[in-house]
Amino acid sequence: MRFMSNTKISIRFFDDREVRAIWDEQHARWWFSVLDVVALLTDQDDYAKTRNYWKYLKARLRKEKSEVVSLTTQLKILAPDGKRRFTDMLDQNGIILLGKEFPSKKANRFMEWFTYSDDTIDGKSKAKAYALFESSFIDSIEVGTTKGLQQIHAYLFGGLYDFAGQIRQKNISKGGFQFAVSHFLGDTLKQIEAMPETTFDEIIDKYVEMNIAHPFMEGNGRATRLWLDLILKSRLGKCVDWSCISKKDYMNAMMLSPTNSGVIRALLNNALTDRINDREMFMSGIDYSYYYEENR
Repeated sequence: MRFMSNTKISIRFFDDREVRAIWDEQHARWWFSVLDVVALLTDQDDYAKTRNYWKYLKARLRKEKSEVVSLTTQLKILAPDGKRRFTDMLDQNGIILLGKEFPSKKANRFMEWFTYSDDTIDGKSKAKAYALFESSFIDSIEVGTTKGLQQIHAYLFGGLYDFAGQIRQKNISKGGFQFAVSHFLGDTLKQIEAMPETTFDEIIDKYVEMNIAHPFMEGNGRATRLWLDLILKSRLGKCVDWSCISKKDYMNAMMLSPTNSGVIRALLNNALTDRINDREMFMSGIDYSYYYEENR
């Protein structure tokens, strides 16, 4: 059993279910929660039943001298009761072997998803977002300004998009909704920047307006959520615990926000926390933020 201090904990999502992972700096690899994988492959929501299922499967695999058992290690991770407990973890090779014990279409889809390369624009950008917490750059970002949002966007997507940090010159739309007209975008952003941000309601109104503006060709949501958290941190000593907000609820609230900002305001207010310097909170926020944008 091992306990790794100052670890990077990541949450991946498959069919809207969590698969928790811990980064092992010493061996440069991710370790994944066996119980999370077993639960999603067996469509089980009961933690105790999942644990028992894995217990019996592990015993069978041990008798068969399966490599899965020898690859299993125990690391501390947050349990359903809110306490950190040791639990079985497998690295990527171990999870691939474990997946073969569940011959089904769902298991096949899971393996395709699991082996999907992080060497993509989103994967590389997400790695940059993780690094932001330890970077001194985060302290130099202007809070609540268009320039600050551009700084975040350039950091996340620099070297990945040739328009990283640049205000778009073209009109864009999504789901039939047209974002701010590019011709007037400069004036629109000046008006948003001038909006007050002394109260929670004012900050969320500003966030909603910036989302409607959508100043970049791509990557608006990921950059703007970080921008929002920096404002909340600076003005109110708070940030959003994004893990409290499901993808469905968030996307629905943002779709309604141009005409009814009350839904997103209530959603974010209920998820506020004062854990503004918590590394795990920040990392979890990045996981959820990127998950909101997944189309797969």
